Amino acid sequence: MKDILLKYLDQYTSLHEQQKQEILDELQIAAYKKGTILLRQGEIPAKCYFVLQGCVRQYSIHPDGKEATSQFYTEEQAIAIFHSHKQDKASEYTIQCLEDSVLVVGDLALEMDMYKKHDQLALMTRKMIEERFGQMQAEYAAFIASTPEERFKSLLHKQPRLIERVPQHQLASYLGMTPESLSRIKKRVQ
Repeated sequence: MKDILLKYLDQYTSLHEQQKQEILDELQIAAYKKGTILLRQGEIPAKCYFVLQGCVRQYSIHPDGKEATSQFYTEEQAIAIFHSHKQDKASEYTIQCLEDSVLVVGDLALEMDMYKKHDQLALMTRKMIEERFGQMQAEYAAFIASTPEERFKSLLHKQPRLIERVPQHQLASYLGMTPESLSRIKKRVQ
């Protein structure tokens, strides 16, 4: 699994082999069972994650009790909750493992120490965030401008395996439609 991390260190940094090994030795990798809640809505985040294996869902629960899925994270995706802009620092989301998962676990309290010790990590993190933010902006613009069927087709194109890995009602929530509508669209498209 550490070869996945090496790929990112090679792609975004110019660290020597010894420096890369030091970083890998310091990282915590943990296995979580399906259903594990990594963060509850309203809690103050203390960790960030990088998915090595598995599928993780980000969702919020509205005051009416309805769940709204805002993101799925799969292999080689970072899970970060940006909460520092909020007065109470509480997360607006719940993060839950949908499958047995293996994650790199970062301690937010130690993040600055890690960046000071390995200055290229901060640059790597910034580059990864910038890339992901650009992708999310494009995805959001396309989502707003598309029909439910176009959203489903886009998901089929970009993340075809997600449809097999995620319960239909969560997928429908993510795509902004009811499970019944998603079922009809799936039948038309397939």
